[in-house]
Parts: sequence; structure tokens; C-alpha cells
Amino acid sequence: MAQINLLPWRAELRKQHQKTFLTYVAFAAIMGVVVMYVFHMYMQSIIEDKSSRIKFIEGKIASVEAKIAEIKQLDQKREELKNKMELIQELQRSRPQVVHLFDAIPRVIPEGLHLTSIVRIGNHLDITGSSESNTRIASLLRNIDDSEWLGKADVSSFTQNDKSNIPSQGFSVVAEVLSPKSEKGDE
Repeated sequence: MAQINLLPWRAELRKQHQKTFLTYVAFAAIMGVVVMYVFHMYMQSIIEDKSSRIKFIEGKIASVEAKIAEIKQLDQKREELKNKMELIQELQRSRPQVVHLFDAIPRVIPEGLHLTSIVRIGNHLDITGSSESNTRIASLLRNIDDSEWLGKADVSSFTQNDKSNIPSQGFSVVAEVLSPKSEKGDE
């Protein structure tokens, strides 16, 4: 007799296809998760590599900044030393100036003039005293202007003194202390 298969073969085939499909979907999902994990690990290693490079560069930048600060400090010290050396050289050049100044002062003071004080402030000389006449003060101003160590004389104050028996005028003259060009050229 012929055999008739009454089993639902289409349902079985459908179940088989569905089972195969679910296996493929599960395999694809697992493979997707594995690929995502591998991609994540790869990206994480790149991030760690970049992070370590950044830390290395930051360390180098910090050391360079420290060297720059040290260089700036050395430049500042160099400028201070340079200024001190220039000051010392200026003092060395002006050392004979005091001697010449003390030599020039008696030469510019005419007779009949009495000095009460001489004060030097920077490059200015303040000469105060009394005179028998105005011509003596004018002679002092001319002598100062003609001197090679003094110049630019100007009367800053002038007073008449009538208290004593001898008439006299009090005066205050401001003059500039000069350094002749030949002195600077010799050094």
C-alpha cells in the first residue's frame, strides 16, 4: 500500500527555517556584539595612546616653561649686572670730575664774593653767598659759563642785605656740572 504522509510537513519545514533563521540572527547578534567590543577596545587603545602622548607633551611643555622662566630670570640678572657695570663705568669716568670741579670753583669765584655753601645735586651745583656788588655776581656768571667744567649758570635768588655796615647782596646761583668731551674720549 502506498504510504501517505499526513504529517504537517510544511509546518515542520517552516519550523526548521525559523530555527535556522533564529540561529543566524543569534549568530549575527553575537558577532555584532563581538565586533562592537573589538571596535571599542581598539578605540580605547587609541585613546590611551593619545592620552599618554598628551601627558608626555604636557611634561615637555612644563620643562620648557621652567627653562623659559630660568632664562628670563638669567636675562633679568644679566640686565641688572649690565646696569651695575654701566654705573661703575660711569663712576670711574666721573671720578676725576670731582677733582676738576674743586679746581674749577676757585677759578670762577671773583674777588669780593663770599660763599656760604656749595651743594651738588646730581649734575647741578647750587652756590650761595654774598657779594659786594652786582658786577661781582655778573662776573661769577660769566666765569661759570666760560669754564670747561661748569656751565649754564643762572641766578635763582637775589637779596639785598642792609643789616650790616657794609652793603652786600645775597645770591644763589645754579650751575650745571659739565664733562668735557676730551675726558670722555680718553677713557
